[in-house]
Amino acid sequence: MNKIRIAFHTLGCKLNYSETSFISHTFDSQKFEEVNFREPADIFIINTCTVTAVAEKKCRNAARMIKKNNPKSKVVFMGCYSELKSNEIAKIEEVDLIIGSSNKNNLPSLIESMLNESDQDKVQIDLESKNIFFTSWSQGERTRSFLKIQDGCDYYCSYCAVPYARGNSRSDSILNVLQNIHQIIDKGIKEIVLTGVNIGDFGRKSDESLYKLLCEVNQISTLKRLRISSIEPNLLTDEIIELVATSKNIMPHFHIPLQSAHPRILKEMKRRYSLDLFTQKVQKIKSLMPDACIAIDVICGFPGETEEDFKKSYLYLKNTDLTYLHVFTYSIRQNTVAESLVNHVNETEKKRRSVMLHELSEIKKREFYEKYQNAKFDVLFESDVLNNTISGFTPNYIRVKIPYNKDVINKIVSIKLKQIEEDGVYLGEL
Repeated sequence: MNKIRIAFHTLGCKLNYSETSFISHTFDSQKFEEVNFREPADIFIINTCTVTAVAEKKCRNAARMIKKNNPKSKVVFMGCYSELKSNEIAKIEEVDLIIGSSNKNNLPSLIESMLNESDQDKVQIDLESKNIFFTSWSQGERTRSFLKIQDGCDYYCSYCAVPYARGNSRSDSILNVLQNIHQIIDKGIKEIVLTGVNIGDFGRKSDESLYKLLCEVNQISTLKRLRISSIEPNLLTDEIIELVATSKNIMPHFHIPLQSAHPRILKEMKRRYSLDLFTQKVQKIKSLMPDACIAIDVICGFPGETEEDFKKSYLYLKNTDLTYLHVFTYSIRQNTVAESLVNHVNETEKKRRSVMLHELSEIKKREFYEKYQNAKFDVLFESDVLNNTISGFTPNYIRVKIPYNKDVINKIVSIKLKQIEEDGVYLGEL
């Protein structure tokens, strides 16, 4: 019997990537064969994103392109976009099955039912599953694994639809996370990235905490590298920063969602911290770890953001010791508080501000990189080959490449940073 060819495609965050990778390994290998998303397949799974209207459009376009190239295939949508707008997606004739964000772990059985029951409902959303936490970690890369430790969010920021799609905050246990970490290490993976929707909230409802988890992870001598994904400024405690500063395996790399550098806009966004608190966190990190990488998320064009507001935000970002920016253009999300706000910024102006922030990010990243010319760092090399080179990251997340050398793949090697190439990557020397 020929195996059913199945392909996966992920849009959005690293949490989505983690879940897709984990779920893909739960299919019966006797029945299913996983193939590249660009190859012909019988079933295409799209793990969707709803952060912006652009992300949703990419999902719809992907479905139409699949059916154009593979008319007899089945297209399955799962994830946040599916959860929030299943009725809208159900009208898309190219989509055959719709699964929510929280019942992804039931995907294999739902696929089996779709193949065996021609009259199955197109929409398979389990609202109760939003109260359940299911473990996942990415398994496709030899070097790095994204490990999900938390899901959902209780914050309900005024611009964000993710809590409606993912449900309330819930976490794994420290014990189970540690067991997962040991399983990942046993596979030869050198670096683990802790991920979730709001990982700083880890353990809050079970008398555990992210700090307690990190203290335990810090004792695992066989784990070479750990990175913490996006963490809210108010949940990035001083004790976490101090632990990272003294740790041998937790990397000096912080991703902090600031979202706006204007106090009034922060309040309108219903963020749970002040700009002063964010500034204190940056100063604390840099005082203990001068070489630390600090990446931030920032949204431009939020309703009511005037030109003067934007200029003040821009100057703050320019003058603050940040490494680079993840820039998002505000997009109206249905049923959020921000949707009903007045004075929405027009699309042309939002695009102009986005371009300015992207350019600022490139300048800051270049300045950060230039400080380390001729310095030596330990680099963990990945297996991907581009133009006969391989690359990896320093502890503080500087990308470094060297001529292809299979002997250093998935190894941590001391490298001298020689020069920044046109692609923005450091050329290193053994």
